[in-house]
Amino acid sequence: MRHKNPEFMKEIIAFVDHYYLEHQRSPSCREIAAHTSMQRSSVHNYLVLMNASGMISYDGQTILTPSIRAKAGSRRIGIVGSVSCGLPADAGAIQEEYMTLPVSMVGEEEMYLLYASGDSMIEAGIHSGDMVLVRRQETAKDGDIVVAWVEGEGNTLKRFRKEGKTIILHPENRSMPDIRVKECRIQGVAVWVFKKVG
Repeated sequence: MRHKNPEFMKEIIAFVDHYYLEHQRSPSCREIAAHTSMQRSSVHNYLVLMNASGMISYDGQTILTPSIRAKAGSRRIGIVGSVSCGLPADAGAIQEEYMTLPVSMVGEEEMYLLYASGDSMIEAGIHSGDMVLVRRQETAKDGDIVVAWVEGEGNTLKRFRKEGKTIILHPENRSMPDIRVKECRIQGVAVWVFKKVG
């Protein structure tokens, strides 16, 4: 089944939401198939596709729709690649992985996750391999740690500062020089850092 019918997707989500309200659990593929008159294998294929596109979370058993996630107090945030904490580099826009985080932590604003790469932000406690939660926005104020796109260089994670018409992207590593530019594009502001222990 190459082409998936968007109306079937809406019907599946509506049924899952209704079923969850009544039973406090996800319906099985068999139960969805009985409701939608689809074959069970087709239902499974739809759920896998909807999970891959970020419409729902599906691990083979549990189905979480946006409505159910909101009731559960969590959100699914896309991991979009990595960002340089050294020289500027392109940050990938691949969103094949997700992390579910509590709404109390991330709020309702548009967010994404990036892996830090390099050692220019170590004095701010951000090390290579750390995961950085970024609030998507196009403006920054002095002192913010930003993901900034620099013309001809790509994306970099630095502390933002302005001196007159000059933008300073400051590495939190005293052995590295500032990046000074006339303009850059702010991609977002870092709000949380997640790191492995040990």
